[in-house]
Amino acid sequence: MTTTSGPSARSGPADPTPQATDPDDAGDTEVPVAGEADDLCAQAQDLAENGHLKRAAKLYQQAVAANPRPAVQARALLGLAVVQDQRGDLAAAREAARRALATGDARYAPRAAYHLALSLEQEGAHGEAARVWHRLLDLGGPAYTAVARYGLAREAELRGEPEEAEEHWEAVLELPSADQPISRLHATTVVEAARDLAGRLLERGRPDAAAVAVERGLSVGDDPGLRLLRAATHLERAIADVGAVADQSANEEAQGTHPEPRTSGAAVELLAGLLALRGEPESAEQVWRAGLDSRDRDTAEAVRERLRRSFAQPPEEGGEEPPEPWWDVYLEEAVATSSAPALAGELFAVITQMHALLAVPVVEGEARPAALRAAMEEALRTPSELVWGGAVHADFRRRLSAAMGEDVLPENWPDGR
Repeated sequence: MTTTSGPSARSGPADPTPQATDPDDAGDTEVPVAGEADDLCAQAQDLAENGHLKRAAKLYQQAVAANPRPAVQARALLGLAVVQDQRGDLAAAREAARRALATGDARYAPRAAYHLALSLEQEGAHGEAARVWHRLLDLGGPAYTAVARYGLAREAELRGEPEEAEEHWEAVLELPSADQPISRLHATTVVEAARDLAGRLLERGRPDAAAVAVERGLSVGDDPGLRLLRAATHLERAIADVGAVADQSANEEAQGTHPEPRTSGAAVELLAGLLALRGEPESAEQVWRAGLDSRDRDTAEAVRERLRRSFAQPPEEGGEEPPEPWWDVYLEEAVATSSAPALAGELFAVITQMHALLAVPVVEGEARPAALRAAMEEALRTPSELVWGGAVHADFRRRLSAAMGEDVLPENWPDGR
């Protein structure tokens, strides 16, 4: 999870981000009178929305210079802050935002504080950002109060003060009563804060608290990120529950009693699968190993059945139970280590290489016995360097020896000449 959230300071709290480049269309104009400042702000906003940032900045500056009534002055300063930020002049943008904030205007001062605090936060000026967030708290209104609390929660987290951060997080997620409307900004802030907090809590091993934060966020807006986090909290709870079953079975075995094999086997399979899903294949392997190494024979067999139940079974011959295929041990390893895709990749690579080695002389119509034999030998040696390659050769040696009554292959076949 990131340590900051909310809309980028580059786009400002309200004005859309223009995409066009700024033409060099600046021109000197006379300083307008105060009554014209409101119209200049409207023109500047239109220019900014169409990408004419330099001209928009000049009009905002003219509106500010006209010294209009406080509300228009605050609007002009905020617009100037947003445009200068988009142009990359952060110093000018922050100065304009500070002046807009100083007006105390009920409409534009909170937006200026929001813009300024995010800009400072993104540049790493966390001390001043925290002071601006505190200033935003004083400006009132539930939406900007939530925004400020969210910013203060992030700042407290960065300072390593989790108790203070938790107070701010709780305040952000404190929702108005059902009969009170919630603004879009307020709802967006709650959703983002809930997503941020839930991710942090999951990383700290607190899935129950994370689940509460997720539900707070989902109560004001359907968000895919929150739904994914809710699934993650269910995963953590499932791991805790199944892990408790596996631990209980292990304790019973240590005490000399016999745990119920089917329950133990199911617990091992579920726990290993959940850990692999969480991205911990090594932990999943340890769970499988512990189950397979159980001192209780019935439990170990139940675990092994679970491990092998997805394997393709060879057909029975003459009604007798067929011997265990040589490759089963490698399949078991792949399942236990969550590396079945890697094993499948090796197999397909070997098949492709063997096919190519044998196909070339066929396509070319090769008739020389020595060349054909060399191609066949090369194809046979293809899997030798892999972990399971020796088992392929050993299985053929065993089958041929059983058919002929003796071992007729030379030592180190087929790698030895």
